[in-house]
Amino acid sequence: MLKIYNTLTRKTEEFQPLEPGKVKMYVCGVTVYNDAHVGHAMSAIVFDIIRRYMEYRGYEVRHVMNYTDVDDKIINRANALGEDPLKLSQRYIEDYTNDLKSLNVLPATSNPQVSKTMPLIIKFIEGLIEKGHAYAAPNGDVYFRVTSDADYGKLSGRKLEDMQAGARIEVGEQKEHPMDFALWKAAKPGEIFWESPWGKGRPGWHIECSAMNLAELGEQIDIHGGGNDLIFPHHENEIAQSESYTGKEFARYWIHNGMLQLGGEKMSKSLGNIVNIKEFLSKHSADVMRMLVLNGTYRAPLMFNDETVAAAERNVERLKSALKPASPSAKGLPADILSALAAAIETAKTNFTEAMDNDFNTASAIAALFELSKSINTARDNEATADQLQPAQDTFRELAGVLGLTLEEKKGSGDANKFIDLLIEVRSEVRKQKLWALSDLIRDKLKELGVSLEDTKDGTTWKWT
Repeated sequence: MLKIYNTLTRKTEEFQPLEPGKVKMYVCGVTVYNDAHVGHAMSAIVFDIIRRYMEYRGYEVRHVMNYTDVDDKIINRANALGEDPLKLSQRYIEDYTNDLKSLNVLPATSNPQVSKTMPLIIKFIEGLIEKGHAYAAPNGDVYFRVTSDADYGKLSGRKLEDMQAGARIEVGEQKEHPMDFALWKAAKPGEIFWESPWGKGRPGWHIECSAMNLAELGEQIDIHGGGNDLIFPHHENEIAQSESYTGKEFARYWIHNGMLQLGGEKMSKSLGNIVNIKEFLSKHSADVMRMLVLNGTYRAPLMFNDETVAAAERNVERLKSALKPASPSAKGLPADILSALAAAIETAKTNFTEAMDNDFNTASAIAALFELSKSINTARDNEATADQLQPAQDTFRELAGVLGLTLEEKKGSGDANKFIDLLIEVRSEVRKQKLWALSDLIRDKLKELGVSLEDTKDGTTWKWT
């Protein structure tokens, strides 16, 4: 039984979808005003893995990821560049779509955009006003009335009276309560705007997701996801709006990934400490980025530095070793090793499923793959034929695919396995010339990289350790 940690209840719960066999999942996407960075990649990969595993378990998943293409940051950047805000955001939407494809992230079922959901956003706000949950200020702004929602703060665990103590009303705001938040913002001179019953303006950030969610998935969904930096105020406010509008529970399960950290700080454009996705993929494979995520716990912070990236590189290469072909001259496995390989296949499947059923424990799932890899490599070393290896390698590929790993060599760059083969060939020539010190140096350097050599009378073999 799949169990998921639910931010709303702060408990790990058995997953029970609204409709048997089907999952409606909404994940907050990016605000498109600049190149996406590896922190965005982390969140996208986390929910891609969740989706892939649910589909592996037989669920039909409708996965919605929005694009916020109307926002203060977009307007400010477009003004700075002298560009139309919607053209700017569309350009970055196309860039991010390509980034996700390069990361082997499955395309979402749909990608709604704020600019294309405006009629429903306005209708949504009108409905909240009619129900007494929102009010129009004299200056053309519209605010959600937080005091109308008795459960406000239930996701973040904050109490309204505590939040009020540190809140204040900014200059120009016409709120009834300091914690009331904007549903509609009156247009300022030079800003993009839409016509509404309250005058020219544009929506607030929070109402955008509630409306897009309603448009794509209906009044109730199974899973709402995003980074844990969105718990408050964004997701808290989504709950308040949606449940006040429909009178129904909005999302059954709230899943939040931890933040990617560089040098102990959250990676973000505002802090200026970003590595964008294209920059990362120019140096590393998509599998390496994914392995960084898989090695940890999705809810915990992910440390991003040279050491963790190098470790992910080594782990990817270790996994690739399981897919090396059998020797054409292999004589076949003895019965006991063949039986052990068959048992290893079933153990890997069981351990993998148990790990992923436990709140998507990818670190343990990867451990199951490494164990299967060892069994495959042992079988190959013991003269397994291609036919004998195939069932184990097929299972290995299937489970790796559930995690979104391709384990393909990066085209147009140095193939690590071939380069190691070349070094071993050079070392063999060095040994023929009895240059033992140089031979040992090559062996030791490869060992530092996780490559173990074994010299035999038939030549040198190697494997990832």
